Amino acid sequence: MPRIEYEPKLDFKDVLLRPKRSTLKSRADVDLVRDYVFRNSKKQYSGIPVIASNMDTVGTFEMAQALCPHKVFTAIHKHYTLEEWKEFYAGFKETPMFSHVAVSSGISDRDFEKVRVSFEDRD
Repeated sequence: MPRIEYEPKLDFKDVLLRPKRSTLKSRADVDLVRDYVFRNSKKQYSGIPVIASNMDTVGTFEMAQALCPHKVFTAIHKHYTLEEWKEFYAGFKETPMFSHVAVSSGISDRDFEKVRVSFEDRD
């Protein structure tokens, strides 16, 4: 039997988010880039902490090309073939594109092998 809840519930129209005071004169002055040092590897990352999802309509090579100049991370979906990865990489060998790209993969040995082979030549 369904249970009726009587407590009040909040909706988006019930909540007001007020921004903090700012000394910036314009929104154009905002810098979203953040620097991170990862605790275990001690590697550094500098970029905007937003990730385009690895869904097959969002995490595409085209999205990575569009977001990379803005230092936004793209998680590439797992459905690209090895040949498509090699072609993508060949076009951007001289640019820092891959510091803003993550690779998605399945859990099978075949998926792991595809990821390993596709990035052998990168380093």
